[in-house]
Amino acid sequence: MSSKSSNSENDQARARRVHFGEAGGLRGFPPFRAECDIEDCEVEGLIPEEIDGAFYRVGPDFQYPPAPGNIPFDGEGHLCMFRIANGRASFKSRYVQTQRYKAQLAAHRRLFGVYRNPFSDDPSVVNVSRGTANTHVVFHAGKLFALKEDSPPVAVDPLTLATLDDYHTFHGKLTSQTFTAHPKFDPQTGEMLAFGYEAKGLATDDMAVYAVDAKGNITWEAWVKVPYVGMVHDFAVTQKYIAFLIIPMATNVERMKQGHIHYAWDSTLPTWFGVMLRGGDGKDIRWFKGPERCATHVMGAFSDGDKLFVDVDMAMKNQFPFFPNLHGEPFDPKSLTGHVTRLSVDLSKKNISDYEMEVLYPEVGILPRQDDRYQTVHYRHGYMATTDASRPLNPKLSGLPFRPTNCYTHFDHATRRTSSFFIGDDSGLQEACFVPRRNGAPEGDGYLVGVANRLLEGGRADLVIVDTQHMEDGPVATVRLPFRSPSQVHGSWVPGDQLPKR
Repeated sequence: MSSKSSNSENDQARARRVHFGEAGGLRGFPPFRAECDIEDCEVEGLIPEEIDGAFYRVGPDFQYPPAPGNIPFDGEGHLCMFRIANGRASFKSRYVQTQRYKAQLAAHRRLFGVYRNPFSDDPSVVNVSRGTANTHVVFHAGKLFALKEDSPPVAVDPLTLATLDDYHTFHGKLTSQTFTAHPKFDPQTGEMLAFGYEAKGLATDDMAVYAVDAKGNITWEAWVKVPYVGMVHDFAVTQKYIAFLIIPMATNVERMKQGHIHYAWDSTLPTWFGVMLRGGDGKDIRWFKGPERCATHVMGAFSDGDKLFVDVDMAMKNQFPFFPNLHGEPFDPKSLTGHVTRLSVDLSKKNISDYEMEVLYPEVGILPRQDDRYQTVHYRHGYMATTDASRPLNPKLSGLPFRPTNCYTHFDHATRRTSSFFIGDDSGLQEACFVPRRNGAPEGDGYLVGVANRLLEGGRADLVIVDTQHMEDGPVATVRLPFRSPSQVHGSWVPGDQLPKR
């Protein structure tokens, strides 16, 4: 056999080989890649008998080694469920069977390039949805939806996690090519409110806004233009208004054509706060200008007459080190810290051009949440994973490039007081969800559920359950997993009486 022939065969073998390398493809984010079931998980403490429901969580988990230059957000959606009832807990995890996942599985290799960049894909997938369904999971009209904001929802069976529809368009009525990862739910009407940005295709300045009724039918649609094309990850909905915050995480097609990811932070751009009437045609939308800021998640929002209030976690600059700064600015850790900040505007004033900002608390954190029963209305209680730098860090973790989120903090907007649960000096907390203590419990009376990673045990995962009335007392129960779980971006709690009965 000739040397040339031998080298060719070696190249083909390398092309077929699945090998993530020591860093797991992307340093700090090794893939999980296993689908598994555990009945009767190990529990420390006692799970309150009144807790009955499912905690769903989803995050990126690479199916095949990622392309050079890719980022953690581009892994395939991996969905997990903790089913809790009668003081017991079970665990289930499944990949979401997106069009992208199935195409790569059939080819036994990666077919998609870097994050949200179709120019970097294999030509064979030009007509395959790039959606990864890896960002959020919500329940509406009897269906579980795995969401990624660049594509329509993926419908999943809420009990088995089997994929039912890899491109759900609400009976063909979804005209936008995209659908938010952060829909809002109206407790009074049962509606799901949603939107899509870059709604007519890559880098378009079109945004579509929707209402989906309690039966899963789209009943309202409006289209608006944005001041510039960029990330619109979350939005705010009240009984009267819908609001969007446009941040300088700008879509950059020229960089995409050079092989880079979808976004680059452009510090020369302002933020824009857009407000429109809910249920209208969108022609009334008003845009209010603000300084360079980064805010991607809404804690809660409400309106009082013509005044609108939206609470977000806001930082001075780009909070994501893997999204590049367009003008080469170094990442400043102090400017990346997020604080609960209230954005407000009085719509009765016709001659104003900017919005107001008020930092509500000194705590630093990410991923704010509320008691979801109070979305769209006046609310009092909020929650967020925070980092308390005054708490000790285990000396064995001193080499970490950042301090993990080590607390869940409760924010009482009526008193402006906070209380916190501290996980310990060797663990980090992912986003939490609120669970009402019982049907009809007052706002904020219940539990937080969230995953803790034991950093000195290879990231092994536990589900912690914390009583919101006694945050400082530690978890009332800990559901122990024997392994590191798939990563999480967001999650949702679904009460047991809403789940299918089969």
